[in-house]
Amino acid sequence: MAEEENAPSTGEQQQARFVIQKIYTKDISFETPNSPEIFRDEWKPELDLQLSNEYRRIDDDNHEIILVVTVTAKVADKVAFLVEVKQAGIFSLTGYSDQEMGPLIGSYCPNTLFPFAREVVSDIVLKGGFPQLVLAPVNFDALYMNQIEKAKQQAAAKETTH
Repeated sequence: MAEEENAPSTGEQQQARFVIQKIYTKDISFETPNSPEIFRDEWKPELDLQLSNEYRRIDDDNHEIILVVTVTAKVADKVAFLVEVKQAGIFSLTGYSDQEMGPLIGSYCPNTLFPFAREVVSDIVLKGGFPQLVLAPVNFDALYMNQIEKAKQQAAAKETTH
């Protein structure tokens, strides 16, 4: 069932429309390279969380956004587990300018996908024999703004070297 925001009016001008067509898990990977020995160690893990987005235009209005969540847990320099989840969604985005599409694709859609990815990570870690892992909320707006700022700095650096 599609979820819709900002339904178009019957007027001539098309209003912006955001519809979630589908949310699904595209890929899951879970590794415990040091099991069963890792279960004998005291459980005081160091966690590393990596996030990234993938984007693919399906047609004029439909876009596949993939949030990639990678979590590595180490105990005393040994990898306890490595989990990677690719949580995807098909989003229908109509009536948005190119300028508006950036934040939708880079922040709003990943923010929509994150709770689903967090649940998959928690479930697979638990089924792997480890204590439950609940990932903290992520500020995707700030991550997107940092990415934009970094791209601007790299572009400026390229201009000064030419």
